[in-house]
Parts: sequence; structure tokens; C-alpha cells
Amino acid sequence: MAVFVPTSLEELLTARAELPDLDLVAGGTDLVVEVNFGRRRLEDVASVSRVPELAGWHREEPAERGGREHLVLGAGLTYTEMLEPPLAELLPSLAQAARTVGSPQIRNAGTLGGNLGTASPAGDTLPVLAALGAEVVLESRAGTRLVPLGEFVTGPKRTALAPDEVIVAARVPVVRGHQEFLKVGTRNAMVIAICSVALVLDEEAREVRVGLGSVGPVPIRAVEAERFAAEAVDWSSGRFSGDEADLRRFGELVGAAARPIDDHRSIASYRRHAVEVCARRALERATLRRVA
Repeated sequence: MAVFVPTSLEELLTARAELPDLDLVAGGTDLVVEVNFGRRRLEDVASVSRVPELAGWHREEPAERGGREHLVLGAGLTYTEMLEPPLAELLPSLAQAARTVGSPQIRNAGTLGGNLGTASPAGDTLPVLAALGAEVVLESRAGTRLVPLGEFVTGPKRTALAPDEVIVAARVPVVRGHQEFLKVGTRNAMVIAICSVALVLDEEAREVRVGLGSVGPVPIRAVEAERFAAEAVDWSSGRFSGDEADLRRFGELVGAAARPIDDHRSIASYRRHAVEVCARRALERATLRRVA
């Protein structure tokens, strides 16, 4: 087995092109588990932790007048870094999701790129990225391409990543409006999600966007629920203008979008119920409306 430690993106792309079966490792929080359980056998490995082009995050100015500013989140961005201002203030739903991930040691090591590359249905950042309308930035020696998250994750632990490509970053618009992330697990901390909900109020676009995790093979957008909620939000105040029946209807539409299964962590019916409750609470909190 050969181990590579590239110190530039160019070195990494060269190794990736020459060794299509090369395994990339950042924090190793997913990969090492698979190796330890005998589910994965490593041949050649590249550690990407010293590639500066994958580190941190930065603002990207609009390409044209009146366009949106974006945030480019490097694949090497750790969960701990997601919790730090000013990024946590710009993307509070991502910070809320990062806070639920593992222990401090896991949060210090685990990365956004690892969560994307693993593409687990229970990946905690994925519903947030779905609700934000993220694009995944992929690069190879042939060039760069941007892939919407909904097209990048193609199934449980399957992605549209080509053999010679590397996940460089996730690109999300800067959103003015409240964000929420809620998660249900079998205990209160250090737990894989039974279900999760990310909700984003985009005041500029007058949209409500909802991303669901661990209730389907891929991150799910609850499109019908989004349309219903957007019509029930008073955008002049950012408050929910519907009544309790409308709030319940929103939860039902979210539940209808879910595609849960029975597994060792939960049964499908509980997942659907839990995701409905989380969605209602997220909308209530996001619009500052108390419902008994």
C-alpha cells in the first residue's frame, strides 16, 4: 500500500488521475470505521489534510450586479470550524448540525468534504446543504464542474464523483433569514440521526426551503411543504400567518415527502412522525410563532 501526502491541489489531482482507485482521507472518521469493521480494504491512500486549497472558507462576490454573494466552504472545513464565528453567524443551521456531530475529537477531525464523499443518508450536513441550495465543487485535471447537491448524492453512499475528481468545496448563497436544524437520535449526543430537518427562510427570494436527512436514500427537499409554508409566511414581518391547522398541514406535507425505512435504529412510521414534529417545530422557531 502506498501513502501520499500532497501539499497542493495540483499534486492531489495528479495522483488522483494516475490512480483512479486512490482513497482520499481527511479526518478519517468514516473511512477508518469501515476499515476497522472489514467493510473496506485500502490499497493506495492520499491524506488531503495538507492541501491548502481545501482548507477554510471564503466569501465569493456576485458575478454580476444584483447577483448573490456566496460562501465557498472548503472540503477540509472541520465541524469545529463550522461552529466558529463569523461562519456560524452566516450559516447558523450548519453550526447547529455540526454541534450534533460526535465528540469534540470527532468534530476536530471530521470535515465537510468527508461528509459529502461518504454520502450517508444520515450525514448531518447534507440536509442543511440541501436546504441552502448548495452546489458541490468538483475538480480534476480536465477542469472544474459545479454539481447541485441533489444531483451529486445519487444513493446511499453513492455520488456522481468521477474517478479522477476531487471534492474541493461546497458553494452556498448567503441567505438573509432564519435557519433551523433539528435532529432526533436514540440518545441526546454522539448519535447517528434517526431523522433530521433543516429549514431556511430566504427573505430575499421569499422562499421556505426544507432539507430532510435519514428519511430516504438521499437528502430530500420537501418541495410541496416549502410552497405551502412560503404562502403562509408574512414576508413583511417574517412571521407565520397561518393557524395551528396550517402548521399541522405543513408537517404532514413534510412527512409525505419522506421515504423512510425500517432499520436497526428506528421503524419507518416513527421516522415519518418524528420528521413531521421536527418540521413543525423548525417552522415555529424560524417564524417566531408560539404554538401550544
